[in-house]
Amino acid sequence: MVRTRKERKAADEIKLAHPDRSAPSEETLLQLAQDRDLFNKAEQQEKKKAEEQDQDVDEEELLSPTVDRIMEAILWSASLAMLHFTLDVLVQHQYAVSIIWPQIMIRTVQAFVVFLLLIYVLHPHVAATAFVPGLPSRFQAPLRQAIFLIASVCSGCYLIHISNRYGYLAVMKQSPPLGCIWVWSVIELDLPLAVLSLACAGGFFYQGGYTVKVPY
Repeated sequence: MVRTRKERKAADEIKLAHPDRSAPSEETLLQLAQDRDLFNKAEQQEKKKAEEQDQDVDEEELLSPTVDRIMEAILWSASLAMLHFTLDVLVQHQYAVSIIWPQIMIRTVQAFVVFLLLIYVLHPHVAATAFVPGLPSRFQAPLRQAIFLIASVCSGCYLIHISNRYGYLAVMKQSPPLGCIWVWSVIELDLPLAVLSLACAGGFFYQGGYTVKVPY
């Protein structure tokens, strides 16, 4: 690249010299931070934040197992109550019956209360490892599974029976709670027992000669 006369003149005026390697004459940022104790203040703030986080964790762990069990039962009961509400509306719509919303809401609330009691007693929880007093711990889980297996088979088969043999009034009244009990029991079962209960319901449907009827 060709340099102009001005550039050559400016380059000649710049004197070459070694850089200044002596210690700085003014205070550096590190020295200013040390003088003002900024490092210690930052460390204290970090410790304070860590203590606050530990305190929040301790407050969360203060929730007693009984309260946690009640909250879990409420959550399960609310879900099953919503399922009961949906089935109640669907079965009335299926038979072309005028829907009376206040009565449906009353039945939903009643279902919520009943399921709350059942779930609080039967649903497994760390706070209720022994739901039958006096029974050895090794029999607690099998007994609970046996109860849910019987409930699932009975509710499923009876729901199939009333849907094919009973009138529409009985179906509208009994189908929503039976359907909720059937669904809840299957969910609570271990996978092999859940498959077995559904197989029993399928065998009952096939052997009984039942059909999926259209109500109109």
